Amino acid sequence: MAIEKMFGPIDISVSGMRAQDKSMEIISSNIANARTIDAGGGKPYRRLQAILRSENEGVSGVTVQDVVPDMTALQRIYDPGNPQADAQGYIVMPNVQVPVEMMNLNVASRAYQANAAILKRFQKMVETTLELLR
Repeated sequence: MAIEKMFGPIDISVSGMRAQDKSMEIISSNIANARTIDAGGGKPYRRLQAILRSENEGVSGVTVQDVVPDMTALQRIYDPGNPQADAQGYIVMPNVQVPVEMMNLNVASRAYQANAAILKRFQKMVETTLELLR
């Protein structure tokens, strides 16, 4: 096995962990701002999503290509007592659905754990190989 190919699994796992870490950071931001009706400029917070892509052709790692706002419709809630309410008594809320974000957080967390498990198995394999060579 060529030296440059030997560290392929490590590079792939580390890139996956970095991408999932960024995804969890974005999801956490979405959850934290689920009720933010003024995120600046009088507009409510808009949910963010991480766009992941392969680092290059073939078997390779993953990277966060971009973080983009989710352009789905914002929620309108009837709350006539709210100072931010319009003439009909509605306020515009973020397009964040906390249960969906919690599911996304769980998926990202499991993917992170899977990449960490690959690193542990690779380390164990290298240790076993070194023991056999002694």
